[in-house]
Parts: sequence; C-alpha cells; structure tokens
Amino acid sequence: MKNVLVKAQEYRSGASAAEKEVLSFLLTQPERVCDMSLYELSAAAFSSVSTIMRLCRKLGFQGYKDFQRSLIYEMALRKHTEASRDMSSIQKEDSLEEIVEKVMYKNITSLENTRKMLDLQVLEHCVHLFHSQKSIYLFGVGASLLVAKDLYLKFLRVDKQCYLCDDLHAQYVLAQNIHKDGVAVMISYSGLTKEMVYCAEKIKQAKAPLILISRLEDSPLARLADYHLCVASSEYLIRSGAMSSRITQLSIVDILYTAYINTNLEYYVKKIQENSLHKEKADG
Repeated sequence: MKNVLVKAQEYRSGASAAEKEVLSFLLTQPERVCDMSLYELSAAAFSSVSTIMRLCRKLGFQGYKDFQRSLIYEMALRKHTEASRDMSSIQKEDSLEEIVEKVMYKNITSLENTRKMLDLQVLEHCVHLFHSQKSIYLFGVGASLLVAKDLYLKFLRVDKQCYLCDDLHAQYVLAQNIHKDGVAVMISYSGLTKEMVYCAEKIKQAKAPLILISRLEDSPLARLADYHLCVASSEYLIRSGAMSSRITQLSIVDILYTAYINTNLEYYVKKIQENSLHKEKADG
C-alpha cells in the first residue's frame, strides 16, 4: 500500500507554494479529503485541478482516483487499528484465558495490518541496497535493539558485513563514522526517540541511505528516512513494554532477510550451512 500521509509529509518541505496549500489541507483534514471530488478539493484548498493532479503523480499515484483510493484505505486501516487496540486492552479483572486471547488477538491483528501496509516497491529498494552497499549499520534502543540484534545475527550467518553496538554512545560513533557505501537500518516503533533522531541526522549528513522500520505516522525519523517500512500502530506510545510492535518489527526483519537471500538462494543456503554450529546429542 502507498502510505499517503507519510509521503505527503515527506514531500512537503520541497513542495511549491500551491502544493503546500493542498498538502496542508490533506494532512489536517484527511477524513474530509476521502469524501471530496477532485474539484471539491481544488476549491477547498484554493488550488487548481492541474496542481492537484501533478501532486498526485509526484507522490507516486497514477491520478486522483488512485490517490483517494489509497487514502480511504489508509484511514480505514488506522481506524481499525485503533479499535483493535482498545478491544485488546488488558483489564485488572481479566482471567488467564482472557489474557491469552487478547494478547494473541492483538499480535495477529498487528501482523495482518502490517502486511496490508507493506509497500513492495520500498521493500525491493531496501533489498537492492543490501546488495549494492558494502556494509549495513543497525540502530535501535530498548526492545528495538533486540530486533536489530536479530537482523545482525541473520546477516552474520551469510557473511554480509554488518555493524551493531549495544552501547548507545557507541551507536552515536557508528552513525558519525558511517560511509556513503553503507546503508543504515534504524528500528524505532515511535519514530520519536531523540537518540535515534540524533543518529539519523548524522547518517543524513554522511549522505548514506537510511531505512526506517517504524509505525505509520509522521515523525522526526519518518521525515529523515529515505525508505520507511511501516508497522501497524498497535500500541500506545506510553507502554508497559513492547509486545505486538516487536512481533511486527521482527516480521519485517524476516521478510527483508528472506528476500535478500532469495536473490541467490543456493549460495546463501551454502553459507548458512557453513556457518551453522554442529550440535552433538548429549549421552543418555
């Protein structure tokens, strides 16, 4: 799916004055735009029909109908995600069986919504970068660091040059020293983590491509990223701990890795076998 609001926000800084009027209206009142004809939006945003049509194409849509269809789908998905989040909230009086059902429901719903949100073109670009760039630099804190570690271990097994530091200050240095022939993968559910924003700014200064795995919302990291792989907004930002968001992030990692090795499957399977630790059965 093409993420209309994220694309609109990312394009906004480079838009013309007329385009900014349309983008401002879209970003503040997306629900209204879902019900508007091309001419109605033109009047409401004080812009010409031709400006809106050009803007739709610049955002990656074939025309206004394609743009509006994607926006309607995106808004419906967001509402469904919000409803799912409320339905699966844990209550003090919940039984163990109810907790099992709610946690499983939330995880399954998050995975289904994330699948619907994946942009195959963005995925394809990311996999291409893994091949074309010499090194992969991974960034994340907290639960997102665990997801980054999972991707690090996967690439390690296929002998892809990869860097990851547990220490946050070491991640600062990693971002500071990234080369243009590297690609950065940053994992942050909120897209707001100030430490990751700092790293992202350093990566952009080095002109290295930045892939972000984050929720489908406008955020400082989404604006800095070259490629945004979205996960469903399944949790409140103030959380007791990452649960369904971690599951969806791990799924994105699995997809990226599988797509990467599938480009030369026989070679990478051989690499994995060479790097597998042989386990001996214990006696008795």
